[in-house]
Amino acid sequence: MALPQEKQESYTLADALTWDERDRIELIDGEPYMFATPSRRHQDISGVIYQQLWDFLKDKPCKIYFPPFAVRLFEQKEDRPWDVDTYVEPDITVVCDPEKLDDLGCRGAPDLIVEVLSPSTRRHDRITKYGLYQRAGVREYWIVDPETKTAESFVLEDGHLNPRDLKQDGESMEVSVLEGCVIDLTRVFQM
Repeated sequence: MALPQEKQESYTLADALTWDERDRIELIDGEPYMFATPSRRHQDISGVIYQQLWDFLKDKPCKIYFPPFAVRLFEQKEDRPWDVDTYVEPDITVVCDPEKLDDLGCRGAPDLIVEVLSPSTRRHDRITKYGLYQRAGVREYWIVDPETKTAESFVLEDGHLNPRDLKQDGESMEVSVLEGCVIDLTRVFQM
């Protein structure tokens, strides 16, 4: 089922579970946000980052996921779907605490989230999601920009996502929360 024609005051995960799975919808503070299908370049860039992270995490306890994968940032263990009014589907999610994983996705803040900017999500990823991820306690957040061929990392310190690194095509960037993990941006932007 697609989003209802008549708008409600607020939606929850219980509502979202009835929507068409093919629709790209996130729910933020009860408000649904629909997104266009990502471009081929967006998918290529996400795929190369995912592959490098996957290779690094092989045989390690942390797990990596791509959409559709519901990250219910503020959900507590005792919450039910009608209690949850926020979930996002990041381009890449890394979770190191297996207690946070269930059949729907991740309950609580992941360790690493990567968002690849698209024209339709640029502002949303930089402002709205940045604020959500900071408030939820995501340990590290990357914003990858295909237009400028840059990657920015932000690391949670004292409750704030602070800028850690800004790298561009031809360089490599360390993942702060995964000791020894380095992403080769030359491979990322060669697509």
